[in-house]
Amino acid sequence: MKALVLAGGKGTRLRPLTHTSAKQLVPVANKPVLHYGLEAIRDAGITSVGIVIGDTGPEVRAAVGDGSRFGLDVTYIPQEAPLGLAHCVLIAREFLGDEPFVMYLGDNFLLDGIADLVNAFREADHDVQILLTKVAEPQFYGVAELGPDGEILRLEEKPEHPRSDLAIVGVYTFSPVIHEAVRAIRPSARGELEITDAITWLIGKGHRVHSHFVTGYWRDTGRLQDMLECNRMVLEAIEPDVRGTVDALSEITGRVDIGPGTTVERSVIRGPAIIGAGTRIDGSYIGPYTSIGEGCVLEEAGVEYSIVLGDSAIRGVSGLTYSLIGRNVEVTRAVGLPNTHQLMIGDHSRVQVRA
Repeated sequence: MKALVLAGGKGTRLRPLTHTSAKQLVPVANKPVLHYGLEAIRDAGITSVGIVIGDTGPEVRAAVGDGSRFGLDVTYIPQEAPLGLAHCVLIAREFLGDEPFVMYLGDNFLLDGIADLVNAFREADHDVQILLTKVAEPQFYGVAELGPDGEILRLEEKPEHPRSDLAIVGVYTFSPVIHEAVRAIRPSARGELEITDAITWLIGKGHRVHSHFVTGYWRDTGRLQDMLECNRMVLEAIEPDVRGTVDALSEITGRVDIGPGTTVERSVIRGPAIIGAGTRIDGSYIGPYTSIGEGCVLEEAGVEYSIVLGDSAIRGVSGLTYSLIGRNVEVTRAVGLPNTHQLMIGDHSRVQVRA
């Protein structure tokens, strides 16, 4: 069995970070989301992985390499434009051959992995198995309608009036029959080959299309709130590990992971939290559910329930919360008239300040 991982796409909901970075490489607890997916595939007993890449392909290649450090053999499959999930299957035909495979959307986060899904597919005789979960707002997802035995009766993409509350999670298992389906369908109104159309075609031809339910925690990490919630869930399980230097004037409480070469002076860190290697924290407060990347500087700063990417600096600013701060960012106190704000913000950014 093989795996097809989709690591292209524009990541519009996480702009401006994704103007210069692949959305699948935004970190959760200082590890890219894509790495969690690759580890889940490995833990399900799959070693041959094709990764579909787009404009951010060089960055994905740099972050994954040949896959050997994950115990995988990785093949890269360039896609000239984001033309749909079924198009990814179409262009991966040579890599996939006639083997069954898992298709894994690289920005999905499944805390308990996919071993149960893969094992269920191997033991059954289905042509397609779709991973589902109940959601509060199904109109924002692909939605499945099931028969009495768990078979898929109908799929709808972001329906105005959903027939169920069962959202399609971005992990699928297919037999080779899917190749016939992706060749048979035509582009949708948005110009893409939709995987839901291909699966619907198979249902119409009488093929066995079944459901499997998420048993643990799942998030599509395309939005800020989802990134922060995934970060919280991972940090809940970290073990304390202080490999840096903490002075006697600092207070470390709870589960805190501090990377090598990091210095903490006159500061308070309340876990769960993770601090990357080579970071300097001075006179600052880091609250629960916070990830600070490598090579950062925090001076007289305060941040909690946030993600700060590598090589960024926060100086003289406290009260930061519910924030995602990109790489090589500088956040400093404004100098000038009292109660003023001085901002230089790129396109598609969002800033909230107290008026």
